[in-house]
Parts: sequence; C-alpha cells; structure tokens
Amino acid sequence: MVNVNLSGCKSFVEDSQYNTFIDKALEAYDILESETGAGNDFLGWKHLPSQTPESLIADCEAIRDEWKAKGVDLVVVIGIGGSYLGAKCAIEALSHSFSKQLPKNGPEVVFAGHTLSEEYACELMDLMQQRNVAAVVISKSGTTTEPAVAFRYIKQYIEKTYGTQEAASRIVAVTDARRGALKSLATQEGYRTFVIEDNVGGRFSVLTPVGILPIVLAGFDMRAMLKGAAQMEEEFGKRCACNPAVQYAAMRNLLYSQGKKIEILVSYNPKLQYLGEWWKQLYGESEGKDGKGIFPASVSFTTDLHSMGQYIQDGERMLMETVVTVRNSNRSMTIAEDPQNLDGLNFLSGKHIEECNAMAELGTKLAHIDGGVPQLAVSIEKIDEFNLGGLFYFFEKACGISGYILGVNPFNQPGVEAYKKNMFALLGKPGYEEQAKALQERLK
Repeated sequence: MVNVNLSGCKSFVEDSQYNTFIDKALEAYDILESETGAGNDFLGWKHLPSQTPESLIADCEAIRDEWKAKGVDLVVVIGIGGSYLGAKCAIEALSHSFSKQLPKNGPEVVFAGHTLSEEYACELMDLMQQRNVAAVVISKSGTTTEPAVAFRYIKQYIEKTYGTQEAASRIVAVTDARRGALKSLATQEGYRTFVIEDNVGGRFSVLTPVGILPIVLAGFDMRAMLKGAAQMEEEFGKRCACNPAVQYAAMRNLLYSQGKKIEILVSYNPKLQYLGEWWKQLYGESEGKDGKGIFPASVSFTTDLHSMGQYIQDGERMLMETVVTVRNSNRSMTIAEDPQNLDGLNFLSGKHIEECNAMAELGTKLAHIDGGVPQLAVSIEKIDEFNLGGLFYFFEKACGISGYILGVNPFNQPGVEAYKKNMFALLGKPGYEEQAKALQERLK
C-alpha cells in the first residue's frame, strides 16, 4: 500500500554507498525492534494498530452519538503539537475541501490551544457563541501553557452557557491515567476520560485516543485507519533491505551525509497540507538534537512551484525532496474544449485534470533532479482512512530507524523546554525572579 521509489536519487549516490547505509538502517532497525536503544520506554506506538481494542472505538462513537443527539454542531479540540497535529492532518485530508461552505451532517471540529494569539481566542469565542458546543481537552499534564489557557476560557464558556452539570457531559479529557492537573480536574468534575499511555510520546500519538477521538467525532472511519496502519505494522516488521521504512531511512541519511541538510515534504494535493505539518514535528522533534538532524520543511505543489519553485530549482544545493504521491484521485473531471482556444490549451481537451497534475509531478521531478535536488518518492493508492493510517505508520517507523542511524534518541525532546523557562520568567511566574532579571537585562 505504501511504496517507496528511490530512482530520483540514483544520479546522486553510488550503489556501494547506499548498501552501506542499508546496513546502518538494518542495525538501527534491530535496535528499534529489540527495544534496547535510547528512549526505549517510549515505544508503545509500535503495536498500536494491531492492539487497539474495539471497545476504545466504540466508546468514542458513543460520545459522538450522544453529542449528536444533543445537537452539538461544534467540537473544540484543545491541544498543541502532537496533541492536535495528527487529528488535524487526518480531518483535513479526509474532509471535503469546501466542507465549511456545504451543509453538514455532523459537528464541525475546530482546534484551540495551539496558539497564544488573543485574536484567535476572541474569534473562537465569536464562533462558539453562535453554535452548540462541546470540547475535548488533550494534555498529559494539564499544565502546558497554550492548551491550559485555552481550556480556561472554553471551560468557563461551556459552564456558563449550559450549567456545571451539563458541562461535565460536554467536556472529555484525554490525559494521564493517574496523575497531573487535568486528571485531577477530570476526576473532580466528572469528565469522561481517555488515557494517554506513558510509553507513547506526543508526536507518535495519532493512533491513540489523542487522534482517534477527534477523528471519530469528525465522522471518519477509525477502524479503516487502524486496519491500514496494522497492515503496514506487519509489512514493516520484516527485517530486510526491501522494507520501505528501512529504504527511506537509509537514503535520507545517506543524502544528509553528503550535505543535503534540508528535506522538503512535497504533495500535489492540498488535502495533504497538514500531513506536512504533522511530518515536520515528527522528524524535527525526533532528530533535531545534539547538533544534528535534517531540517524538515514542506510545500504544496503545483501551488508553491510559483513561489518556492525558483529556490528549489536554482538555490543553494542543500535540499532533498520527499514527494508523497497519490496514485488515484477520488473524484473525476475532464477539461472541456473551448472554441476560441485563446489560452492555447485545447490540446488538453478530454484529459482529466489529475492527468495534468501527474505530468506536472513528473516534469518537476526531472527538472529538480537536473537542478541538483535528489528525490525520494512515497506513494499511496488514494486519500482515504485506510491509506492514511498506513502512511502515518510508515513515517513513524522510518523515523525511529532514521533517528538511530543518526545516533540520537528519537523519542525525547529536551530542547523544547528552553523557551518555556524564558516565557515563564518574563510573565512573572513565581520562582523565576532571578531569571526574569537576567532576561530583562539582556533585552535592554
């Protein structure tokens, strides 16, 4: 289902070099599978597709049906980073591009807690005041600043609008099983809860309740998504040079060793824009440490060929591309003939628009390779729950292998705390007085 094609890298690497990195990838694969490497207490994601109980999906569907019966037409999902990007990616990919303009059968899912923008918060409140609202708050601790701030005003609004007792049935917490501020509040207020297991990090959590509940609430088939991921769990569980996850990890690290420091994830369908956002966190947070790591970026073609295309074609040669190809479109439309032909495009008459998209992809591939940009290709059959689940699992498995090739712990993120400490000091959090003084001096 998920295929990898490395032909776009052939002119940049020697077979012997690739074979060396395949050996490195297989060694890294062994570390990942034996669970003996750094971060081995965060490997619970590996078997989620095959081990997720049916009861979890049923519980999510029960909440969906209950809220629908109440007339809920807006679900606010509160989270940041891995607590929202996977669900956002899936919902954007699977939704009609103009769903906001079309009549809806179920609730609209929107996101909060991923920004400290006051305008965003106020505009979300404008929307909530026009709608029938429920909320899902996702946080391991309940104290992460951005989602905690958002939950304060969303909780307050729901309690004021529907009453405290009814609010308890309209708020669901996805949090730690035993400890933390959010777990304590959920117990106190009587919220229904789903557990974020200790052995799954945020950026690997899309196939946990973190992603499952919002995706189900949005009306999509989580069983099919898990089935696609489970098929890839089995496929990528094979120790061989033919394993696509091994191949992808090996090639991107080989190119990195040759000075390709930036990897651009490319898609030719705007539905996959948030795949790029999810993928950037997955690889950036997993590999960007100890002074190492490929910098992840993303573009949407053909749109960005008219903005970023010039740099990719002719700029500094530190780039590689990973193109996510969708082999079949879910919809069909052909280009009509125009009697005047003022645009000179009658040669396209009768062709499917997706054929033009495919030829643009091939033409771009050749142009960028000629321009010095190696290209890795990852393909799926079509955009649906089954294929998306497989794609999520592919990138997760390859990420674990790739991080171990690089020689880092792919499952920690020590660098994300630095900005938080500075922010707390500048906001006047108790206990940060000395740091605040030092920072204020630096800012003079």
